[in-house]
Amino acid sequence: ETHSFKAHDMAISGLALHPTKPVIATVSDDTKWRLWSIPEGECVMTGHGHDMWIGGCGFNPEGTRLTTGSGDTTVKVWDFGEGTCMHSFSDHSHPVWDVAWHHSGQLVASASMDNTSKLFDLGSMRCRSTFRGHNDSVNSISFLPYSNVIATCSADKSIMLWDIRTGLSVQSLLGHVNAINCVTFDLCGELLASCDAYGVVKIWDVRRGGVEAGHWDYEPHPVNSVSFDASGACLAVSSNDGTVKMLEVEKGVATELSGHDDGVQAALFSRDGDMLISASSDSTVKVWS
Repeated sequence: ETHSFKAHDMAISGLALHPTKPVIATVSDDTKWRLWSIPEGECVMTGHGHDMWIGGCGFNPEGTRLTTGSGDTTVKVWDFGEGTCMHSFSDHSHPVWDVAWHHSGQLVASASMDNTSKLFDLGSMRCRSTFRGHNDSVNSISFLPYSNVIATCSADKSIMLWDIRTGLSVQSLLGHVNAINCVTFDLCGELLASCDAYGVVKIWDVRRGGVEAGHWDYEPHPVNSVSFDASGACLAVSSNDGTVKMLEVEKGVATELSGHDDGVQAALFSRDGDMLISASSDSTVKVWS
């Protein structure tokens, strides 16, 4: 069973799941973000204010705000109550690929093509820290759940873990031999998944000091993003070949979902695991159940 709807006029670049409601956010090369009810695909809200493509988005823990990172180099925070942009951070010197919220709802982290990631404080509306260590574009950023640790991945083929309190790197994970597109934790904070531009997906065991715990190869198609379901047992793998692969982590078996006409940029499981939502460069969102 699939619901499909056209969400934007151009490629969709990112997707986020509302923390409590059956709502998703999409961001696009068309410079807009939109909120949709799922599975119907009814547009709830549209926001615009960026001057270029939007690369990533995320809901705050309360589900009252959205943050977006854009090719215009800004990180913006939007308030749904006001329906407006409440703040725009312009500290990066190059496009911003990805954004993530801290569990407190007071801090937003960003990943940029300027080789840095940054931490923004919504109390003072200032950049609190800049994380320097990658020597190429930082493509994705993710918080270890309920902690002060972030993971970043880069075109320099490395993953770095950082302590946001000190601003320092605590670990590097090496093993990819191509630019890494995405890094994400499972909800328990036990596993970290990553994927690269040549279709390699890796899983790392966070509890055991970040040792590599799994490796899958979907070459030659780049894997654009990876995302765990709530249990951490299944990984959604968004491929540039237009498919989403549902990978059972323990068994290493994948089920393939095909239907998009262009590369899949992001795919997320609903909280209850009953739905998988995918977003593609073909401008559509598909809800698989």
